[in-house]
Amino acid sequence: MKTIKLLPLLFLFAVASCSSVRVATDFDKNVDFTKYKSFAFFKSGVDKVEISDLDKRRILNAIDAELTAKGFTKSESPDLLVNIFTKSREQVDINQFNAGWGYGWGWGWSPWMWGGRSTTVSTSTEGTLYIDLIDARKKELIWQGEGVGVLTQNMNKKDERIQEFVKKILAKYPPEKK
Repeated sequence: MKTIKLLPLLFLFAVASCSSVRVATDFDKNVDFTKYKSFAFFKSGVDKVEISDLDKRRILNAIDAELTAKGFTKSESPDLLVNIFTKSREQVDINQFNAGWGYGWGWGWSPWMWGGRSTTVSTSTEGTLYIDLIDARKKELIWQGEGVGVLTQNMNKKDERIQEFVKKILAKYPPEKK
C-alpha cells in the first residue's frame, strides 16, 4: 500500500529531474576575466558542429542574448571567440514494480489474487552543450561551460529548452575567484 502512495511522488521527482540542466565549468585560474568586453563566434569551429542549422542558430542566438545582457558587445576584432560543441546519447529507463496484491505463490495461492509485476520502458535523449570561450589574441581556451539535460523534440519547446541550457551555463561566467 505504501508503494502506491509513493508512486505519484516518484513520478513527480522523475519529471522534475528531466527538466533540469546540470552545469559544470572549468577555467584558467591565471586569467583576468574583467579585461574581456567583446566577442565573436568562432566560425570554423561552429561550422563543424553536427546539429541542424536551425538548432545551431537557436544556440548562437541564445548565447548572443546572454553575453549582450552581461555587457559584452559583438565585434569584428573581439577579445573573446565563442565556440560550441554538442553531443547526445539515447537513454533507456526500465522500471519494474510489483503491481500485485495478495499472497503470491504458496499455500492458498490463487491466480486471481496475484497482480504480477509491471514494467515500464521509457526513452529520452540526453544532450550536452559545451560553450568554449577562447582568448582571441592568444588563441587559448580560457573558460568552458558544460550543460547536460534531456532534450525535447517538441518544436514549441525547443527555443525555451535551448535558452535554459545557455542561460544556466553562462550564469557561471565570469567565474568567481576564491
